[in-house]
Parts: sequence; structure tokens; C-alpha cells
Amino acid sequence: MAKEKQVFFCKECGYESAKWLGQCPGCHSWNTFVEERITVGAQRNSAARRDAVAPTSILKVTTADESRIHTGIIELDRVLGGGIVRGSLVLVGGDPGIGKSTLLLQMCRRLVHDNTSVLYVSGEESLSQIKMRAERIGAFEQDMLLLCDNDMDNVASAIGKCQAEVVVIDSIQTMVVDSLGTAPGTVTQVREVTARLMQLAKQLNVAVFIVGHVTKEGTVAGPRTLEHMVDSVLYFEGDGNHGFRILRGVKNRFGSTNEIGVFSMTESGLSEVDNPSGVMLNGRPTGVSGSVVVSSLEGTRSILVELQALVCQTNFNMPRRTSVGVDYNRVNLIMAVLEKRAGLNLWGYDAYVSVAGGMKINDPAIDLGIACAIYSSMNNKPLSDSLMIIGEIGLAGEIRGVSNVMQRIREADKMGFTCCMIPKSNYDKTMEKLSIKVYAVSSLTEALTLL
Repeated sequence: MAKEKQVFFCKECGYESAKWLGQCPGCHSWNTFVEERITVGAQRNSAARRDAVAPTSILKVTTADESRIHTGIIELDRVLGGGIVRGSLVLVGGDPGIGKSTLLLQMCRRLVHDNTSVLYVSGEESLSQIKMRAERIGAFEQDMLLLCDNDMDNVASAIGKCQAEVVVIDSIQTMVVDSLGTAPGTVTQVREVTARLMQLAKQLNVAVFIVGHVTKEGTVAGPRTLEHMVDSVLYFEGDGNHGFRILRGVKNRFGSTNEIGVFSMTESGLSEVDNPSGVMLNGRPTGVSGSVVVSSLEGTRSILVELQALVCQTNFNMPRRTSVGVDYNRVNLIMAVLEKRAGLNLWGYDAYVSVAGGMKINDPAIDLGIACAIYSSMNNKPLSDSLMIIGEIGLAGEIRGVSNVMQRIREADKMGFTCCMIPKSNYDKTMEKLSIKVYAVSSLTEALTLL
């Protein structure tokens, strides 16, 4: 006989426990357990069981070039790896109001214009609200199917009947399976709804996009297993005070990861940015200490961004260290190397490091740029406005090589920079023929002396 019991699930990783725990044994997160009711002991009907499938030899498996569906948005196609793969399940996450639904609605508009059948399912908005938002981004020249329902059984039936090639679910936290008996957005509901959508995508060969809300930590709400179940995970980044948005691919089974697409928020929706470096450097001050331009490699493209550092005497017993857009621990490490290897006395100074424009950078090639910006602000000496700096700093004060140096140099040359500083290990004699002057350094002391 089937019966109900109360269990506790971790909201971060989905760990199951019979009692409430303060810290999750799976992901070590605190205060993440929630109580839910589940049905156990239910027997599956033997007639509903699938026939056993025998293993297949990999030598007998044939492959064919899968034709992708182009969205008509170049930046979105870049992040997806060249277009939408049929039968894929894509998760799109981001802060509220960042533009997730707007981008997907623009994608649907381009798809139906190319005679691709689309079903847009919303559990948060009414039909009139979706129509109002659609009119804001532009008129639809072809028909698109809309469905406002949060019952997963009804949604699955509609997907099977309309035979759409692309389905958008907005959002996954609003969908519910009535048989589970729990509230929408819980760990059990999100996991079960995602599993059913994945099964529909593979069986019907339909591409499914699901919108996911994020927590205050910036991760998709629900169990971490949600990101493992889908084929691709896209994150929308950007500051609400800035006009541009960054779509970053953190997982993609059908293409490269860490690709980004840059968009600008306008009155008529999101528009593509063809030259991200020009947007990031727009409004850059000249002749100011602590400002330096670095190159960050995002996927297959090089983007020039401005780093700013401000070093001033502290009024506290413990100097403050603040970073925006770069790793806080990385900044502290670079400052320690500056004190030990370059002889800078930073123990009595507050240090603030920021990436102008609100972009987040994890590329280690900006280490030398951070060090030079701190050194410039410390001595109140402006750096050359036509200088671009790249290089990774080791604990011994050495400048280590970085990847795709020529691509970064060409981007700087295209943006009008006349000189750049690179690691000596990346230097090649062919760089002497370039129109941009290349300076190669092997240590932090040599770089600061050259400045």
C-alpha cells in the first residue's frame, strides 16, 4: 500500500534526510533543508513498464551532422554553439528583470518568422500580458502558440498535440505535478517537472527552453541536480544600472563553454552589441592614475575592459580591501606579491579594485593589470592611455604566459592602442612586424620599472 511520509530535502543539492539538519552533509550548506511530503511504496503497473533494451556496440552506432535551428540572434547562437539543437533542454537563469523572458520572446519572434513552430508556455503571466510585451519588442509576422497553465500534465499534452519544434517554459518554478501534492517551486516539484520535460524533449525531438529563478547568491533556485539534468545552462548577468547584459554559457553539451553574448537593453527589447570592447571602454577617463586596460578572453572572443584601482591611507587599524567584478582573494594575493616582491608598503592603505561597466572577470590574464593599476594609484602616476596589459602573476613575482596572445593583441590594435605589455614567454619575433608596439616582461619588478 502506498503511504505518505515527511522527509527533508536540501534546496541546494537535493540531499534527502529523515530529519532536519542544520548543515547539509552533501554540499555543506547551512539552513537549506525544507520539509516535504512524498508518497512511498507505490507499485508500478507491470504493463506500463518498458521493454528491456539490449546494449549496442559503439562500432555499430552511426552519426549524422545534426542540423541546428538558427535563432536569428547572432549573440545567442554563439552562446548555444551555433544554434538550437533539436531535442535539447536549455536552462536560462538570471536575476528578476534582467531580460530572460524578453530575450526568449525575441527569439520566438525570429523563429516563427523563419517558419519554425513555437509554443510559449507561461505560468506567471496571462495571455494579454504576454501580448503586451510582444508588441513592445515588435510585431509578430507569423503565428505563435501561447499557453497559460502551470499543470505539467496539461503542458505535456499540449506539447504532444501541437507538434512544436521549440517550446519555452516560463518558469520552471511555477510548473506543478498534482500527483506529488507539494507546492510549486519545491525541490520535489522542480526535479520531477524537469525530468518530464527532459523525457518529452528526447522522445518528441523538440528543443525546450526553461526559465529558472535565481537565489540571492546568484544560483538557480532549486536543487543543484537541476543543472546536471539539462543539456545547456545559460546565465544572464548585468547590473540594473547599466544598459548592457551578458549572456554566459556555463554548460553546453553541444558546444564550447564560457562563451558570452553581449546585449544592450533598449525600449524595444534587447539589441545585440557587435563591438563589446567599444562598449566596455566607453567613457574611459584619460590621464587618471589607477586606470588600466586589460584583455579578457571570454570563450572564443577577446574583450578589452577597464580596470580601476584606488589606494588611499586607511583610517582603521585594519586596512580595507574591496573588489567589484574580480575575485577578492585574487586581489589580496596580488597585493601580497606587490609587498613581498616589489617592495610596496600597502599595509597602511585601503585598496579598492573594480571592473568598470559591471562585468565579472575570472581570466587570470588580468593579474598584471591589477598590479599595475594598484601601483599607479599608490604613486599617483597615470599610465599611458594607449597601453594594454596582459599577464598572470605567480607567487614568486614572475609573469607567466597566457593563452591566445595574438588574438588579444589584434583586438587592442583594432581599438586603436599603440602598445601592449605581455609575458616574455608569449613573445614571438613575428610580433615585431605588427603595427602595435609589444613590450615583453618576465617579472613584476621589470614590469613596474618599465612603467
